[in-house]
Amino acid sequence: MRVLVAEDHRLLAETIGTGLRREGMAVDVVTDGGEALHRLAATAYDVLVLDRGLPVVSGDDVCRQVGARGLPARVLMLTAAGTLTDRVAGLDLGADDYLTKPFDFPELVARVRALGRRSVAPVPPVLRIGDVELDPARRTITRSGRPVPLTAKEFTLLAYLMARPGRVVSTEELLDHVWDEAANPFTTTVKTTLGRLRAKLGPPPIITTIREGGYRAG
Repeated sequence: MRVLVAEDHRLLAETIGTGLRREGMAVDVVTDGGEALHRLAATAYDVLVLDRGLPVVSGDDVCRQVGARGLPARVLMLTAAGTLTDRVAGLDLGADDYLTKPFDFPELVARVRALGRRSVAPVPPVLRIGDVELDPARRTITRSGRPVPLTAKEFTLLAYLMARPGRVVSTEELLDHVWDEAANPFTTTVKTTLGRLRAKLGPPPIITTIREGGYRAG
């Protein structure tokens, strides 16, 4: 899942970004509304975590532009104002969800994940390929009924491929949706992560490398 965090309080923005990355999400961070609109125009984000009080371009105007331009990002609006009137106003602007500061981080993660699921085509509640089962909601993966311990990034990578069984997924697509802008496209980060993932899953392999194409699950 690709997430953009637009929050003018730099420490809070970086804290949110770091926490979401630990959950396996690809996260970019900006601190003003103008930069948020620039990033949104260049990248198809799944979720936008948006502070209402942004400088340069307000969060309200960013939210309006997301709707007016038909951008794919689902909007989770953050604000220090927590009255019912404020929440209704935020939703009327086109936000998909609303969270008042201060908030509990697990709730933020849950809301971002819920919006991320709404931004893509529905997938089965449990993904299966052969004897491998992946439960996105419970964040569990088993093979032949035995748990397979994966890092957050390995889990996200496997979930992305298993949700597209039989389709060749390019390295560029994986970098766009599983990693964030900090990932160097000229490194072997995708290949290396897939190597660790295959080793943990064991034989027979469920992920095939397609020469000059990418990777296919199934």
